[in-house]
Amino acid sequence: MSTKNLKRKLFFRKIFRKLLNKRRLVVLNEDTFEETFSLKLNLMNVFVVLMLSSIFLIGITTYIIAFTSLREYIPGYASTKLKKDALHLTIKTDSLENAVKLNDLYISSIKKILTGDVEYAKLSKDSLIAAERAKLDVSKTAASEAEIQLKEQTKNEDKYNVFESAKPKVNFVLFPPVQGPVIEKFNTTNKHLAVKIAVANNTPIKSIANGTIVFADWTPSNGYVIIIRHQDVILSVYKNAASLTKNQGDTVRSGEVIALAGNSTSNNTSTNLHFELWKDGFPIDPTQFINFE
Repeated sequence: MSTKNLKRKLFFRKIFRKLLNKRRLVVLNEDTFEETFSLKLNLMNVFVVLMLSSIFLIGITTYIIAFTSLREYIPGYASTKLKKDALHLTIKTDSLENAVKLNDLYISSIKKILTGDVEYAKLSKDSLIAAERAKLDVSKTAASEAEIQLKEQTKNEDKYNVFESAKPKVNFVLFPPVQGPVIEKFNTTNKHLAVKIAVANNTPIKSIANGTIVFADWTPSNGYVIIIRHQDVILSVYKNAASLTKNQGDTVRSGEVIALAGNSTSNNTSTNLHFELWKDGFPIDPTQFINFE
């Protein structure tokens, strides 16, 4: 055996002996120096106890985290309920943000209607009625021979049907808000996006169609103003009213009284109604659809 290996062997023996050397842990009374407690041990025992204690603690901690609900009390560890709540709140927040964006756009359009700061789009009655209809490819909708025969058969069966002949052919009718002479017409050149109708004081102002009131309040420049949203994204605007009989959020029917005509602004001495009609955010000439006189 070489000298190097012998020294190495003697070194390990010396360490092993130190690990196995017995020692005594003594607890003494500080006043009397009387031995209260003593324990025989060696470094090997201490090392083994520490290793077993560490393994035990690691095993207990792993079990608590993996299989018990106590893991929720560990700082920094998120519970399943908290994760679900966080996910739910995230989805709800995203939905609220989208709703707020839509409301902001809608409020912006209402402000433009009140101020008249918009571009003009010329629309006819036909374009208003068919605004929501999709354009079809005629080549793809050609009727087959069987469909033509069925159409002819149905036509003959309904030839003497009085109920069919009694159905209204007009699918979009607007009720006049008031009856009176138009003293100022719709004119986009001078940005007059309304028709001014002369009426008597306290004349009832009626809704032109079924809808929901989206704005009803007093404004400094236009007096009492009421805006109604109808089908097909149509808005009717009634300005310079003396008082309102409906509130924002109310649902109204066609021809129902919503306000009374009169002078409600300090800079206006005449009694008239400013009436506007809007489609898809653009003003249109109300006289194309309503006969005021």
